[in-house]
Parts: sequence; structure tokens; C-alpha cells
Amino acid sequence: MRSPYSNNPKNLGELGQQVLADKRLILVSNRGPIEYRAGGGDDHESQACYGSGGVAVALSAAARYAPVTWVASAMTDADRQVAQRSEDNIIGGDSEEHPWRVRFVVVPDGVYERYYNLVSNPVLWFLQHSLWKRLERPSLWHDIQEAWEQGYVPVNRRFAEAVLAELQMADTAPCVMFHDYHLYLAPLYVRAQAPEAILTHFIHIPWPPPETWQQLPWDVTEDICRGLLANDVVGFQTADSAHNFLATCERFVAGAEVRFDPDEASIRLSGHLTKVRHHPISVDVAELGRRMASPEVEAYRHKLAPLRGRYTIVRVDRVDPSKNIVAGFKAFDLLLQRHPELIGQVKFLALLVPSRTGIPEYRRYTEEVLTAIRDINSRYQRAGWRPIELLYENSYPQALAAMSLYDVLLVNSLADGMNLVSKEGPIVNERDGVLVLSRAAGSHAELGEHALSVDPTDIEGTAEALASALSMPEAERRARASRLRQTIGRNDLAVWLGNQLEDVRSVALERGVRSTASVAR
Repeated sequence: MRSPYSNNPKNLGELGQQVLADKRLILVSNRGPIEYRAGGGDDHESQACYGSGGVAVALSAAARYAPVTWVASAMTDADRQVAQRSEDNIIGGDSEEHPWRVRFVVVPDGVYERYYNLVSNPVLWFLQHSLWKRLERPSLWHDIQEAWEQGYVPVNRRFAEAVLAELQMADTAPCVMFHDYHLYLAPLYVRAQAPEAILTHFIHIPWPPPETWQQLPWDVTEDICRGLLANDVVGFQTADSAHNFLATCERFVAGAEVRFDPDEASIRLSGHLTKVRHHPISVDVAELGRRMASPEVEAYRHKLAPLRGRYTIVRVDRVDPSKNIVAGFKAFDLLLQRHPELIGQVKFLALLVPSRTGIPEYRRYTEEVLTAIRDINSRYQRAGWRPIELLYENSYPQALAAMSLYDVLLVNSLADGMNLVSKEGPIVNERDGVLVLSRAAGSHAELGEHALSVDPTDIEGTAEALASALSMPEAERRARASRLRQTIGRNDLAVWLGNQLEDVRSVALERGVRSTASVAR
């Protein structure tokens, strides 16, 4: 059924005004919508860079309907300097385009290092993406416990203190939306001091089965579950993740009353009810259209056009083990072995973004990726042609330009909460390109019917899928591409945001909050 919010800002706006008009909205995430960089001018003033990621864009839209404060980490030295110069670490946003305030959370470098580089990444990220075996550290268990107690816990407490400071300032009913795996404990600390606040938490990465969580110390997993159960609503990308969370709480939290009904999934603990929902995040289709028409994207399109072959395969990824980049190149290598007629005809454009270079496992994986590229290019290149073109930088306009040019888009991740590349690509592509999509990507539940599905560990099957995509008849390519665009358009970013607002409305109505009486009527 078509959502009333899809491609209809009016309906979403009305919902936002109904749900949030009488509330102060507090958004909480490790990375916020703004980041400061040291200025290069004579005055050395810090310069603000606004976020362009899907989460920042989605949540910034909520600021149209309510006063918003975004609580986020001070990520850069310039962030810390700006925060220290402002009262209560609060930075104001542009009143129209960015109508929000940012409250920076500033913690000592050593504490943040433990929280971010030893617990959040890699431990939680690797565990939740089923990459535990890649953590090759002899003192792993000791590191987890020490970093948990001296990093993750204190930073979550600092976030909670920042949220509570905002709640004390609020003269309207508060609503707090937490995001992702960095802040699993913060809701518990907020709930203890603000029992009437509406708290929601959306987790953007996969939630694995309870057996996986046994890799962590039992008390750590229990604390994570209890922290999340302090929320009124916990949201996930997929039904599988939501089910796994229910099962994890049932196993690790004594006294938890778990209801697995897909339509009314919930957990009651010590009298508090937490609803468990799944809402797949998506892309802003209209915004992508505006970006594609920009001079910047057009310039990149001209730059990349000479790098194309008769056939062009594209991938766009952070260099992260969960993205399975090396296996994708191995499948491409096998494709060239089995189809030598493609040598000189097909090009692979790999747009890779450096990621978490301070973590040893990421540095090792980066070297694996670069080695795979060098080996394939040295094996097959000839005068005037090399099979893989690597663009190793963070440029979103360049990535959009590349995706407009693909004949095949390869997404073969080992695990993904959603994977927005698989949704951006079909919207911006101009060649009726074929999507080769991992069954382990969260987006597969929506898009798999119209893509070529692959098991991410099956290199031979991925090579066969690439060959099928390159040889697919034009009519089938066109039909698949059209259905992908329709599916993504029906469930765009507005739908995801609308679902978050509906969750808030549901909680407010059930509590009988006086300010929502007009909505109930």
C-alpha cells in the first residue's frame, strides 16, 4: 500500500505539526549535522560544514515542525574550540535552512578513544555485522572490559547529562530521539531522571541473533539491552533485526516479558513497555534529483566519462570489512577469467572512501583491498586499458556522478543495516543499469525481487551474476530498473521520517499527554 507521506511533503508536514508542534525535539547521535574545520583565512575562524548523510538529512527535516536541539559529539579540534567559546556548548543553526541548535558533548581524548575506537568501533560494529573473527587482538577481553568501563559508559553518561540539561530548559513536552549503536546506555540514564520524557531509539545497523551477543561479557550485553529498554520505542531497519532484538532481551534480561507478535512486538520490564518496530530508511528522491542537476555533479560526470568502458561496473563503499570489497574484486577477476572476450571491454569504477583509519583492523583491510586492485590490474591491463579504476576519496557528488553511469552496480556486503547506495543508484542511474545485490543487505527485502541476488560469500555466484547483468537483454534491464525506481519512490525518506513521527504520536496518545488531545480528536 502506498504511504501517505511518500513524495507528499504536505501530508508529512501536517503529521509533523500535529505530533511535534507542542514539543521540544532532541535528536541524539554520535555525529551531528554540523562539523567545524579550522579556518584558512587570516582570521583563522572555524568554518562549519553541514552534514550530507542520510541520517542528518532525514532528521534535519524534523526541524521544520518543532524546536530542535541536536546533541552530538565534538568530533574535531575545531568543534571543541567552538564549543568552549559558546555557553553550554550550544551552537545555533541557520534559522531557515538549518533551524536547530547543536549541543556538543566534549570528553577527554582518551575517554573518547576508548568509547569510539575500542568499543563502538570495532567491537559493537564488528559483532553486529558478524565480523567478530576479524578482531585479532590478544588482549581483546581485557580491552573490552576496560574500554567499556572507562570509555563507553562515561561517554554515554555525558550524553545523558547533555540531554537532561536540554530537558530542564524545555518549556514544552520533551521528545528525545536517540540514534545508533554508540548510545545504547544513554536512554537508561535519561529515564532515571526524566521518567515522563518520550524516548525513542533507532538502530541503523543489523541486530544479530542472541547467540552472537554471547561473544561479549554477559553483563555488557545485559546492560545494552536494559539501556535500550528504557526507551518507549526501539526501531530497526528490518523485521529480522527486530525479531533478533526481542530474542536477545528474552535471553539476557531476567524478568523481561517479550511479545513476538510482528504487529504489536513489545517488551515489558519492571512495568515499562517498550515497543519494537522496523522502519527501513531510504533516500530523499527529490533531493537526489536536485543534486544531479547541479554543476558540481555534472563536472564529475564529464571527468568520469572517459574512464568508462563499453560496459561499466560501479561500486561505492567505505573501506570497511562489512562491505566485502575484496570478494567483489575476486568475483570480477573470475569474470575476466571465464569471459576473456570482456578484457578490454569492461571497466570497474571503484569509488572507495577511507574509513576509521585509526583502527588496526581497518588499516589491514585497506591494504587487502589495494593489493587486490593491484593484482588484477597487473594481470589484465594492456595498452590504453586497465580493468579497475580506483577513486579513493570522500566525494559524494563524484559518487552520484559515477552511479549515473553504471551498467551494473555491485553491492555484495556481508551485512548491512540497509545500504543506501543500493537505493541511490537506481534513482540517479541514466542507463537502465542492473543492481547486483547481496541477500545480506537490509535493502534486499525491498529490492531483491528486481535485482540479481547474490550470497556475499559465493564468489563464483557473484561472478555469474555480473556476467548475467552485462548480457541482460535491454527490455529486461529497462523493466527491472523501472520497478526499482518505483519501489524506492514509494518508500522514500519521507516515509521513514513519517514512521518515526507516528511512533511518537502513538506513545503520546497512550500516555494521555494533555498536549496531544487535539490529535486524539
